[in-house]
Amino acid sequence: MEKLRTPFKVTAGRFLRSVRIFMSSQVGGAAKLLTASLVALFLAINGLNVLNSFVGRNFMTAIADRQIAEFARQAVFYLLVFAGSTIASVYARFTEERLALTWRDFLTRRAVSLYLTDGAFYRLGVSGELSYPDQRISEDIRAFTVTTLSFLLLIFSSGLTILSFSGVLLSINPVLFAVAFIYAACGSLLTIWLGRPLIKLNYDQLDKEASFRTGLIQARENAERIILTGSELRMKSYLASRIDDLVTNFRSITSVNRNVGFFTTGYNWLIQIIPALIVAPAFFRGDIEFGVITQSAAAFAMLVGAFSLIINQFNSISNFAAVVARLSMLLEAIENSQQRVGSDIQIVDTSEGLSFDKLTVRSERDCSTLLQELTVAIPPRARVLVTCAREDQGSALFRATAGVACPGSGRIFRPAGERTRFLPQQSYFPTGTLRQLIAPPDASTKIPDEQISLLLAEFGLERISKADGFQQEVEWHTSLTQREQCLLMLASVCVAKPDVILLERAEVVVGWDTLFRIMTRFANDGIACVHIGSAANISSYDAILDFGDSGGWQWRKPT
Repeated sequence: MEKLRTPFKVTAGRFLRSVRIFMSSQVGGAAKLLTASLVALFLAINGLNVLNSFVGRNFMTAIADRQIAEFARQAVFYLLVFAGSTIASVYARFTEERLALTWRDFLTRRAVSLYLTDGAFYRLGVSGELSYPDQRISEDIRAFTVTTLSFLLLIFSSGLTILSFSGVLLSINPVLFAVAFIYAACGSLLTIWLGRPLIKLNYDQLDKEASFRTGLIQARENAERIILTGSELRMKSYLASRIDDLVTNFRSITSVNRNVGFFTTGYNWLIQIIPALIVAPAFFRGDIEFGVITQSAAAFAMLVGAFSLIINQFNSISNFAAVVARLSMLLEAIENSQQRVGSDIQIVDTSEGLSFDKLTVRSERDCSTLLQELTVAIPPRARVLVTCAREDQGSALFRATAGVACPGSGRIFRPAGERTRFLPQQSYFPTGTLRQLIAPPDASTKIPDEQISLLLAEFGLERISKADGFQQEVEWHTSLTQREQCLLMLASVCVAKPDVILLERAEVVVGWDTLFRIMTRFANDGIACVHIGSAANISSYDAILDFGDSGGWQWRKPT
């Protein structure tokens, strides 16, 4: 597991940069308006709290002096202040939640974009240097935005409270102000000392919860294979060990929370009696009125509460520190993966079709040469068969052309974006509607249902359109056979009409006859097709690319 040692300056720098990017984004205007509204609402709440302390003092004094008229008047003031505080507090909470949601939406979309750009998600998975990036993007960003905003508002509110009620306490008794400051400072230091293990424990707990959840997902996605191989007991044992890990770690968390709780509970109880112990003698001497005692108690509680931010929020702070560290490591890992591609093969976007310039690819296992200085251009509309003396040669060509980092050198010129399509032997479909799978995003609403139905019928997929319609979201990787998934991917190519498509051993999945018919359809649509497969019925192809055992190659016409 990665070490919990991200430098504070780096973390703080990333945090400030994140805020700047958010505020200058397309949602920055709305964010600034919500922030300004929050500041105004918290100023109003703080002013009403100060006003409430004076109304409360006069209210209690009227009771002590048995002044019925003054009591009624102060009661009305009390109700008005309470009403104003209620409205301001509710709108402040609503505005805070909206701002947190806006921030989470922005950060999550940005993190997903970085994670799925330039194969970062693939390199992170292969390297294994980062645990559970999916949880960091979903759960940790949610916790980060909500908690960060909450802390910033607590700090702002505490600052306002300190400024407002310091004057109130100083006017009542300067000693009471000094006691509040010293009491909160000592309490904060002791809380940090008692609760310092929580940061690492909370960090580990997030990983252990994610590990358990991942095990459950694996059991669901591989249910059939688990049953067929009789692996239920092994899976049960695996999940039980994950439960043991998270329960053991959480027990440690509860033990630390118990120790912190003993101190903080006693600390908060003493806040109620300290002001009376200091101010009561002045009341007994007749130097102050009775309402001052209640006002001093309220002001002392407010001021100590503002000073005691660390004490009252220590559990949240420890969770927050773990979340910040995890997100910082996520960004660092993504940045490092972009810098450590580990390949000298250049991918160049072009509009001239697919071609290779002195492409050399070596094996990651033993550094043997798989492809030796391949220099060839794929003609438009051509059906090209790639045959290999070694099975890993075809996979190397397919992966390198797709942009997967592998050791080697040379250049690959290919049409940009969706103009180049890849169909691996094991295809994958994300959950979505049938229309989303068949049609490109920019044209999904322009293609009528009838056209999609006819296309599916042409590829022998009538049951899919009849059973699932076009708007229902379906988990296609579980509801379709491997052959149906491959045919559905090939059908989508007819709609997208890319310049070139690379197929990896497609004949194994769909059969030779079906594959030749589809490649002919592609050629008629102007799509070049590069099929990495076995040498059978080569006369159906326009060109053959043969790779020898040592990586040498030959481009020839079929005979």
